Amino acid sequence: MSSDPYLDHRNLLFTVAYEMLGSAADAEDVLQESWVKWSQVDRSAVRDPRSYLVRIVTRTALDRLRTVARRREEYVGPWLPEPLLTAPDVAEDAELADSLSTAMLLVLETLTPTERAVFLLREVFELGYDELAEAVGKSEPAVRQIASRARAHVAARRPRAAATRAETARALEAFLHALETGDLQPLVDLLAPDVVALGDGGGVKQALPRPVVGADKVAALMRVGVRGVRELGMTGSLVEVNGWPAVLVRVGDEVDAVVTLRVEDGLVSGIYTVRNPEKLSGVLEVATLAR
Repeated sequence: MSSDPYLDHRNLLFTVAYEMLGSAADAEDVLQESWVKWSQVDRSAVRDPRSYLVRIVTRTALDRLRTVARRREEYVGPWLPEPLLTAPDVAEDAELADSLSTAMLLVLETLTPTERAVFLLREVFELGYDELAEAVGKSEPAVRQIASRARAHVAARRPRAAATRAETARALEAFLHALETGDLQPLVDLLAPDVVALGDGGGVKQALPRPVVGADKVAALMRVGVRGVRELGMTGSLVEVNGWPAVLVRVGDEVDAVVTLRVEDGLVSGIYTVRNPEKLSGVLEVATLAR
C-alpha cells in the first residue's frame, strides 16, 4: 500500500467514475479534478479515506454527468458506452461484470444522475445509506427512497433472464463464423424476434443512424454488413470487454469496431457496435477495475 489513500483506491475510484459516465475519458477527467480536491483536504480530519474519496468522485461525476447530458443531445446517431478491455478478475466478480455490461450501462443511462449514483454506490459498491446521503447531498430517508425507485426502474429494464458467459460466447462465435465464412444462418437462428441493433460511429465512422429493430431487419442488415467486412478483409477476435466476451474487429492492425451483445433466454436481444474512433482507445490495453 502507498502512503496516499488516493493512489491506494485509484482503481475503485476510476470504476465508480466510469460506471457513472460510461466513458473512460470522462472518468479520467473526473479523477484529475478529484485529485486536485483531495490534495486540498486536511487529511487529519478524514476518518475513512475510502468513503471520503468515493464521495468526492461521486459529486464530481454528477457535475460531469450534467455537462455530458447536453453534449449527448448533439451526438450524431445512437450513443453507446466506451468499451474497456478487461482482465479475467473482472469476469470472476459476477456483480461487477453485470454492472459493467453494455446492456446494463444503457439501462443506467435511463436513470437520473442522482438515481444512477445512488443505485451504483448501493448495489455495486455496497456503501451504507449514511455514506450515500453524504455522497449525493441528500437526507438518509431521501436516498432510501431514491434507491428503491432506482432498483425498480433497473429491474424493469434489465435482461429478463441473466445470460451466461457461455451463451454470450456462443452467439459471438456465430458472429465470428459469419465474418470468416459469410454463413450467417447460425447467427440468424439466435436472434430474438425483438432484437435491437445499435451502432455508434459518433458522426466520424459509418454506423447505424438509428436503432434497427426486429429479427428480419437485423438479419438483412447483417448480411450487408458481413459482405462489406469480408470485402475489406476485416478480421475478428474474441476478447473480454467490460467483463464479458466481445468481438474486436480489425482492419490490418487497426481496431475498427467492438461488438457486444445482450443475450436473454439464450437469444440475442441486443447487438451493440462501437466504431467511433474516440471510443476505441480503451481496448488497446487492459483497464484495471475494482470495487
